[in-house]
Amino acid sequence: MFSISFCSAGCGRLAITGSALCAVHSADPRSDSKRLSELILEKSSIKDICAQGLRFKGMDFSKRKLYGCSFSNAVFSKCIFSASIIRMCFFDFASFDSCNFAGGDFQYLSFAGSTIDNCSFEGSELININFGGSKITDSLFNGSNLYNSRFISAEINNTNFIDCNLKRTYFIESNRTDISFKSSNTAEAIFDIEEN
Repeated sequence: MFSISFCSAGCGRLAITGSALCAVHSADPRSDSKRLSELILEKSSIKDICAQGLRFKGMDFSKRKLYGCSFSNAVFSKCIFSASIIRMCFFDFASFDSCNFAGGDFQYLSFAGSTIDNCSFEGSELININFGGSKITDSLFNGSNLYNSRFISAEINNTNFIDCNLKRTYFIESNRTDISFKSSNTAEAIFDIEEN
């Protein structure tokens, strides 16, 4: 996992990789975002970076491998993660607008408390993913394997889960409107505590 180095301003937040400060106290968070984007783009495999609270717009992170990284509270707009392999990374309380995760292989990630709007996870492996408390709108999960993932207390609107593997996928206490589970194995998903 990413090395834990706290912001030298004493706020208790984690410092951005390559800096002594967090995104809040950085003199130039745009430069930090650019520097870490370039680091990710120059290598096909990245481990242990901390990019908490940074903003990424229009970046193509497709076909990259990310391991043990933290993007908590980051903002992603029109970014591409398609065909990427991502393991044990944190995206909790992050914001995703019009991002593409299609065809990815994702395991043991946290999107807890995130806002996901107009994103595609189609045809992806989404194994052991925590979407707990997230707000998901106008998004697509069609043709994905969501084995043992969790949408506990999530708000899911106008989103499709067509032809998905929902075995051991938890939707307990989630609010769902305008959702399609067509051709998915909803009988193997868990919607109520009593089913567990």
